[in-house]
Amino acid sequence: MDRIVRIKEMLVSNPTDCFLRHALALEYIKAGDDASARLLFNDILSQFPDYIGSYYHLAKLLERQGEVDLAIKWYEQGMAAAKNAKDQHSYNELQGAYEDLIY
Repeated sequence: MDRIVRIKEMLVSNPTDCFLRHALALEYIKAGDDASARLLFNDILSQFPDYIGSYYHLAKLLERQGEVDLAIKWYEQGMAAAKNAKDQHSYNELQGAYEDLIY
């Protein structure tokens, strides 16, 4: 069974599960559907700004689409969220990607 279909089936009983929604967005990226992934990442982060993993993947998607200024904004927001959560690993990952982009 297709992973996207399976994740969507699981989301029926738990539609706000960030882990499943994030996984679905990643599957959309693998399938070449960046538009659906972008919408889903934006939705996750608007509802749950402390779901730090989505910042990195949304910013990377925006980089691929040539939206550098917007990617920078999301990296910065992700670094702030990671700092607030005291998640040094995520902060370092976001900062590394951010610095690779701006320098």
